[in-house]
Amino acid sequence: MKTKLRIRIAFPKGHIGPGKIALLEQIDKIGSISGAAKEMGMTYRRAWHLLETLQSVLCEDLIETSIGGKRGGGAKLTSVGQDLIRLYREAEEGAVKGAEPLLAKMDSLLDTQKKGDH
Repeated sequence: MKTKLRIRIAFPKGHIGPGKIALLEQIDKIGSISGAAKEMGMTYRRAWHLLETLQSVLCEDLIETSIGGKRGGGAKLTSVGQDLIRLYREAEEGAVKGAEPLLAKMDSLLDTQKKGDH
């Protein structure tokens, strides 16, 4: 399938979409905000802005940070952060499964248009 579905969940104070969830996943994987930002090709400042936005949307801490020292600092997700990723991915999976027939029809429309262009 060529056509993909991306979901964005709207909360009363803002939205959460695939980019913010991917940032949380990278922080969980790498254990560092700066490392996650670098991996995703964004600045540390941009990553912090996204995290602040996420936390204000949910009114909860999503990460815990530790200050650098001999071993360096780090970041890890709180249980709320882990739950948010899990719930978002479950919602995404359900939406994608439900939309598969429609996406296939959209793909066939695109294929029909391409064949007509030749």
